[in-house]
This record gives sequence, structure tokens and C-alpha cells, in this order.
Amino acid sequence: MGRLYLNAMSTYVIVYDTPVFGSHHFSLSFWNSSPQTKAPIPKAPLKKPKWVDDLHNRKPLNEMETVILSINCASAAKIAYKKISTQLETSSQNFSICYLISSLTWRLLATILGSLSSLYYSLAQFFYLFSSFPIFSWVHIASRRVLKNTWINFRIRSCQILYWPIFLEENDMMSISCVEHAEKAALQRHSTWSAMAVDLVLGNLIGLGLLFNTESVCSFVFDFAKEFTNGILRSGSVWLMGVPAGFKLNTELAGVLGMVSLNVIQIWSTLWVFMASFIFYLIRVIAILGITFGATVSAAFVIDVITFATLHIMALHWGITLVYSHQIQALAALWRLFRGRKLNPLRQRLDSYGYTVKQHVVGSLLFTPLLLLLPTTSVFYIFFTITSTTINSICMLIEFAISVIHATPYAEVLIWLVRRKRFPCGVWFEMEHYREHILKSSTDVFEDADSKSLLEEHDTPDLIVSNLRSNFLTLGQILLPHYTTIFAGISASSLTTSARGVLSGKRMPSKLGLDLPPPRPWMHMPLRQYWILCHNSIISSVANGEFSN
Repeated sequence: MGRLYLNAMSTYVIVYDTPVFGSHHFSLSFWNSSPQTKAPIPKAPLKKPKWVDDLHNRKPLNEMETVILSINCASAAKIAYKKISTQLETSSQNFSICYLISSLTWRLLATILGSLSSLYYSLAQFFYLFSSFPIFSWVHIASRRVLKNTWINFRIRSCQILYWPIFLEENDMMSISCVEHAEKAALQRHSTWSAMAVDLVLGNLIGLGLLFNTESVCSFVFDFAKEFTNGILRSGSVWLMGVPAGFKLNTELAGVLGMVSLNVIQIWSTLWVFMASFIFYLIRVIAILGITFGATVSAAFVIDVITFATLHIMALHWGITLVYSHQIQALAALWRLFRGRKLNPLRQRLDSYGYTVKQHVVGSLLFTPLLLLLPTTSVFYIFFTITSTTINSICMLIEFAISVIHATPYAEVLIWLVRRKRFPCGVWFEMEHYREHILKSSTDVFEDADSKSLLEEHDTPDLIVSNLRSNFLTLGQILLPHYTTIFAGISASSLTTSARGVLSGKRMPSKLGLDLPPPRPWMHMPLRQYWILCHNSIISSVANGEFSN
């Protein structure tokens, strides 16, 4: 399709392809890319056309977005009208073999997916009704506190199962009349089911791997727990009770802290022996959760299991952190006493204050033993902080993987691999002809008589023909906006605050606080009606050409 623009004695022709849904469209969203211009090398130096000077003299008009919107809407309504008008004409031709095979295939796929979704829907409704009974209310409350991450991801998966046919069936007039809006609406509709499908595929791969290798996984868990308990916790506590790295510690305090740590580790190891018989079934539960509800639910359950299995380490870290933080605060207060300063908590500043002689004497008597006992407390605090931070880092890494699985736009990545033209970012003009090169073939470019007459009347003016082109997004540019939302709650100031908190005796957070899909209200619907909804949503998407393109 071509467009002819006349400007005084200048003619500027822009040629562009008609935007079609599933093929391409135009967009002005730039991604740090400057407009490009590509022109053939002329025989003579290229003279600046007069219309360029005229454009510089005019006031800038911010109507480019309106022009691009008009281009994207130019033929969308016409195509939609033709599609609706030809449905009756093609109804009599729908008995061809190819059409029957395609229709039966899509209907069979819609039936299978509707049945699987209905099965998941019935399981989700069963768990929801089971947890709402008053008899099991205390079990529900306890499980939500112990298995907090599992409940959150189970809620997200249940909402995705409930709402994906509704999202897939949504359609509005704006998406019909504009190709750009149609593309964005289609990607939004396909994001929910594609994320759920990839999550289920990963969960089935992990779950089947665990089911076929349950015994080897159990032996690995036993060996790792034994080595971690004996080789790190017990050996580390005994090492700290002596002369760790050549530091001379207080023998009495180191003995007390070491014996408390060894007793807690021994008590938990004894309980672990009784719970070891459930490890085999626990791995089976993780595998079944992965196969049934996806990798994110099973990974969240692993986080809760790790948190529960290392509860004794968290308790020891909390106790030594409490001693260390109070000791640091007492030393800081006594140091301010010697300097004649006092903390003003209202104004958050240090004010001058006159202390008495008795206060200085008592402060000196307290400051010396606290300062001498600080190295002993510090080495135990550093040891358990490193251990606890390592465990929390593993849990955070799994949490990060869960957030990445939820945030990755799988439908956009798949469409980008197949057809990059559906992700434009900015327009530019490719110069094709200039002045004398177009005068010979100008009448062949346009089919209508009006355009030919305009070209014949303006033989002498400056004449330029260019193609309207689009830049395309890279894969990183598609993924970056989705991944930046994951770290929206994390900043450099929060990391600095956490580092300062570790030095002052504050506990590090055990969660990154990454972004997850928002929970939606629970929905109740008859099972047959839900199956019909799933079936019709897939059939309607096929009828609209979203899967065929």
C-alpha cells in the first residue's frame, strides 16, 4: 500500500505494508534505538529537498501517535467485517477433508484440555471445602503457618486454573478495530495458560525424576544431613569452645555457649532419627505436588521443609543474636557515657549530658567485662550467622526460581522465536528513490488514476519515495520489563540496611520479598459449566485465528 503526500512543490511518497493481526503492525515505543535511515548511494551529491526546510520552519506537531494508530486501524475493521461476512459463504465449503481434520483436532484438544482443567478445578475446590470445615480449622491454621510458602503458591495455581478460560475468552471492540491492541490483548490472554502449562511440564519432569529415583534421593538426604550435623555443626561448636583461629576466648563463656549449642543439636538429631522414616513419603509428596500442581508448588513445599528441618539452627542463631545485639548496644551506651553524650531518640541525635562520678564508676565496671567478653560472643555469632545465611540463601534461590517461572512471558518468547515482526519498537524510513530515479517508474507504483495524475503534474519538483520500516525488540528487551517487577521491592538501600543490621546484631530477612502474581477471589461454578467454559474458550480462540497465526 502506498501513500502520497504533497508539500508545495515537493512530493513525498511513503510505502508501507498493511498491518495484519498475527503478521505485523507499527509501534512508536523506542528501546534505546535511534531512527535509522537507509538510502542508496546516488551518482551525484544528494541535494536537500525544499520540504525539509519547510518542515524545520513549521511548529512541531505531536501527531505521530495518531498517524500510527490510524495505520494500525486502517484495515483491521475491514478485515473483521470481511471475516464476519464470509462466514455464511464458507459454511457450505466446510466439508473439505482438511477443514474436517483441523476442526476435529482442535475439538479433541479442547475436550482433553477441558477435562484436565476440570479435574484440577475439582481438586482445588475439594481442598478449599476441606479447609473450610470447622473440624479441620485448627489443621488449616497450623498448616498455613508451617507451610506458608506452599499455601501462597497453591493459591496462585488454583486461581490460574479457575480464571484461565475466562481470560482466554475475553474480547473487546478495541482489539478488533486496532491491530496493535489486538496483539497486546492476545498476548495478555495467552500469558496465564502458557505460564501454567510450562509450570506443569517442569513439575512433571521433576516429579517423575523423583518418583523413579526416590531411594537414591533418600540416601543422599540422609548422608547430607549426617555430614552437615556432625561435620559442620558439632565440629564447629567444639572448635569454637577451644582456640578458634588462634583467638584467645573466655573459656567459661565459650564452654556455656558451646554446651548449649551441642545439647540443642543433639536433641534435634534425636528427633530427626524418628522423623527419618517419613523422608521416603515426603519425597513422594514433593513429586506428586510437582506432577499435579506444577514445579512452583513443589518448590515452595521444599522451602517450607528446609525451614522446618533447620529450625534448631534458626533457634541457636536467634539466641546468640539476642546476646550479641544487647552486648553491642550496652557497649555503645557506655561509650557515649565516657564521651559525655546521650542519645536523643526523639530527634535522632546525640546531645551533651553531664554524668555523675558514680555513673562513670559503674559504667567503667560494666564496660571492661563486656568488652573482654565480646570476642567470645562474636565468634559464635559469626559462625551461626554464616550457617543461617547459607540456609536462607538456598531458600531465597528457590524463591527466585519460583518468581522467574511466574514472571517469564512464555507466550511472547514463543511468538518472538517464530515471528519477530509482531514486536515492533519504533519506525524509520528506508529511502528507495530520489527525484530522477522515480520519474520513469513512478506511474507503475500506484494503481489509482489520481496518484498517476499527481505524479505527471509534478515532474520538476523534489520527489522522494521511502518505505516505512520497523525496528524489532530483542529477547532481552521482551524479558526485561517482566523481570524488573521481580526486584521491585529490592533496592541498594535495603541491602545496605541488611548489611548494617548484621554488624549490629539484627537478624537478616529470610525472604527476598519478590513479586508474585496477585491472588484473586475464589470462584465457585458447577463442574459441567466450567468444562463448557474451557471448551468454548479454546474453540473461540481458534475461530478468531489466535492459534492458527
